[in-house]
This record gives sequence, structure tokens and C-alpha cells, in this order.
Amino acid sequence: MKREWTQKSGRRLTQILAMGWIGALLMLALPQISLAASAAEINRDVDIALKNLYQTTPAARKMAGIAKGILVFPNIIKGGFIIGGQYGEGALRVGGKTNGYYRTLAASYGLQAGAQSFGYALFFLSDADLKYLKSSRGWEIGVGPTVVVMDEGMARSFSTTTAKSGVYAFFFDQKGLMAGLGIQGSKITRIQPD
Repeated sequence: MKREWTQKSGRRLTQILAMGWIGALLMLALPQISLAASAAEINRDVDIALKNLYQTTPAARKMAGIAKGILVFPNIIKGGFIIGGQYGEGALRVGGKTNGYYRTLAASYGLQAGAQSFGYALFFLSDADLKYLKSSRGWEIGVGPTVVVMDEGMARSFSTTTAKSGVYAFFFDQKGLMAGLGIQGSKITRIQPD
């Protein structure tokens, strides 16, 4: 009886893992096919995201005044079952003008199930960190410039005199059923939108 249960459990686990792999592969392939946005759509979404972020998070508005560049991903789609992925497109703003388009892509594994959407903005406070983004053929967050995630507590105590260099991340518009947000390990690559 115990051996039979183990075999059934093993088959079920194999089926679940196979479904997770298929889901992850679809999530990584489909956004490139169906979610590719035009430059005008990306710019519109970035404008709306920044306006909303500045209205709800005064620290982000202050940081925009000293940032050398702001990379905004207005809508990241994340989903998975055991194996997951996330994808989004955005724009780099330098001096208030678009200076390039980027995508963010990440895969994950572990105890997870569901889907969510969210956005984030990366504020580059030094020319060196901004140059790293522009010159890399793909920046994996966690390698290269240090990224500080600004949660509510940090945002409340933030002042422009304490932030001198580095990259600061603000999350916004989280919706969905997955717990937690993360960008560690995300790969950011320059793209040419339609």
C-alpha cells in the first residue's frame, strides 16, 4: 500500500512539475510575441506611472530631482506554479526625455502559485551607475550597481542629503494573488520597440 502511494505521488509530482515548466516557458515566450508594445504605448504608460508614483510617494518625487536617470517599468506581469516568470517593458528617462527602451525578465522557482502585476521605477543617482546600465548588454539586478528597495518606512525617512549614489527602487500598483515583490535576479536588456 505504501509503495503504491509513493508511485502515485511521484507521478503526480512529475505532472505538476511538467505543468510548471510548460507554464514558465509560455510566460517567457508569449510576452515577446503578444505583449511587445510600441514606443508610444510605453511612453504613455511611463508618463502615467510616474505621475501616479509622484502623487502617492513624495520621496520618489524628491528623488526625481536629483536622479541622473529613471528607468520605469509600468506593468510587470508575474505568474507561475512552482516555476514562474515575470516580464515587462519600460523606458529610461534622462532629463525628462526618453533615452531608451528596456525589458525586464526573470524566472523563479519554489513554493509559489498565482499571478500578479506591479510596476517599479529605478532611480539612478550617479553617472557611473547610469553608464553601467547603458553600456551593459544586459544588467542582472544583484550584479553591478547596488539597488536599494525603498519600502514605506525608508521612503518616509528619506532625504536628498542622505542619498548620494546607487540605484533606488520604488514599487507601485501591485495587484494579484502572489505574495511579495522582487527584482533580484531580473535581467534588464535594451530593446527596440515597434
